[in-house]
Amino acid sequence: MMDGDSSGNVASRAWGWVPAGTRSVLNDIPVFAAGIALFYGIIMLARYWSSPFTPEAEISHSPTALPLYAAYSLLRIAIAYFLSLAFTLVYGHIAAYNARAERFMIPLLDILQSIPVLSFLPGVMLAMVALFPRHQLGVELGAILLIFTGQVWNMAFSFYSSLRSIPKEMREAAQLYGFTGWQRFTQMELPYSAIGLIWNSMMSVAGGWFFLMACEMFVLGNRDFRLPGLGSYLQTVSSEGDTRGIIWGLVAMIGVIVLLDQLVWRPVIAWAQKFKMEQVESADVPTSPILDLIRRSHALTVLNKRVTRPLRERLAMYFAERKRGREVETKRSAAQIWVGRVIMVVVLAAITYAIVDALRLLSGLTEADVRAMAIGAGATFLRVIAALAIGAAWTIPFGVWVGMNPRMARIAQPLAQIAASVPATALFPVVLLVLIRLGGGLGIGSIALLLLGTQWYVLFNVIAGASAIPTDLKECSDIFRFSNGEKWKRLILPAIFPYLITGLVTAAGGAWNASIVAEWFHFRGQTYTTVGLGATITQATDTGNFRLLLAATIMMAAIVVTVNRTVWRPLYRLAETRFKLEG
Repeated sequence: MMDGDSSGNVASRAWGWVPAGTRSVLNDIPVFAAGIALFYGIIMLARYWSSPFTPEAEISHSPTALPLYAAYSLLRIAIAYFLSLAFTLVYGHIAAYNARAERFMIPLLDILQSIPVLSFLPGVMLAMVALFPRHQLGVELGAILLIFTGQVWNMAFSFYSSLRSIPKEMREAAQLYGFTGWQRFTQMELPYSAIGLIWNSMMSVAGGWFFLMACEMFVLGNRDFRLPGLGSYLQTVSSEGDTRGIIWGLVAMIGVIVLLDQLVWRPVIAWAQKFKMEQVESADVPTSPILDLIRRSHALTVLNKRVTRPLRERLAMYFAERKRGREVETKRSAAQIWVGRVIMVVVLAAITYAIVDALRLLSGLTEADVRAMAIGAGATFLRVIAALAIGAAWTIPFGVWVGMNPRMARIAQPLAQIAASVPATALFPVVLLVLIRLGGGLGIGSIALLLLGTQWYVLFNVIAGASAIPTDLKECSDIFRFSNGEKWKRLILPAIFPYLITGLVTAAGGAWNASIVAEWFHFRGQTYTTVGLGATITQATDTGNFRLLLAATIMMAAIVVTVNRTVWRPLYRLAETRFKLEG
């Protein structure tokens, strides 16, 4: 028998015997196939989106429908992810470099990440359906925007935190060499933040799968919206207690997640290792056959040489010329000043109108509603704290172990993605039945569901922080023979601290968000609920009680922002000053 290395060497020698021209063609075949599949998917999606509006689509229970459902869900999550990435790069960059904007944008980000998906649902869905009343495009865009609200916030926090943690000497070098804003962005800021952004992207996509059931099938007052997809399939079979359907749906979802890991995330992680800050090369780096295939592709090489590289050079020249043109300071014209004032007045008027209308709506709240929301907020707060403590207790040591062992990361990374992506609500019927038989209830089960939905934010950020530790620092700790305690105190905890804070902040926001599905659950025609703010929001959404929905959402946002201002913001400042990797 031959071991893996021997068989790999034989395969490598056999590949070397293939003529160069044939190897080039064979390398390009998968690339062309992927391009054709992507183009076909876009065409089919465009045809579906332009079809007549059908809010109550029939969801088939047959496993043969799962490939098409998986394709629909994957396209929605992919579109939502690229929207999230664009938002992250713009929002995080402005917040990191504009002190005045930061004072407004970061608290706003705190508020937005704390608002549950269902709280966005009425406004987003009604607005999209009103814009496209006769086509499926409206409800599809609504679902995509709902998935976007479950993906974007941790990416934005990660990018903002990375930009604030860039070492001072790197900024000085960029200034010394006269980098334009475009050069600084592409050659310093994006490379430095790449590892954290990639791992948070994986978490965001996993979060998209987690909330897929709530985004593809929901009730808004007396209107029932359903979209064909894995989320609606799992929601349907879970509500009816169809164990066989749940298993088939989870198998399909896990299959898609594994394919994404092999075809997308593993190549991206291997590619991003070149952005790791270190002075010596690591002995064991992640590899990817897909990345090797892309690098060997003749078609992609030609495309890069004739299209991508000239485009990058033209952009660099364009921004360089703009920088030279701005060297002489010019005053703003009177027209620009007045345009800015008019925009400010319009924005203030819109905000004032929204506040007045919200106060009018909230004036109808009863004392019983306020008391119930206060009690529910206290109960959910305790569950969130418990979920964070339990999650951090195992994700920190496990994440460090995975991040500092690339070989183990190749095994643990896809498993973590699968575990983070599987909607806990699909597994919750089994958990709920077990708890009921043991004498427990949804009060305990909701903590388990919160934990399943939020611990991954901490894990993925800790893995990113541990994998970004420079190899030379790890070798120094070995040379000086640090004990395990000293290594954690002097190297590991300081190195992962900025990533850990980002993970805890987003996990806390995700826990509040996940409370909407953890505290109110439909199963076999019955509703299981427990006291909590998430249950209040879900109940208000189901009954169309917009007054209670608005009040509960405001209370949840106020709690999250208060905690972030008093706890997480000081820790962020500590990460930006004391634990920044610089000379």
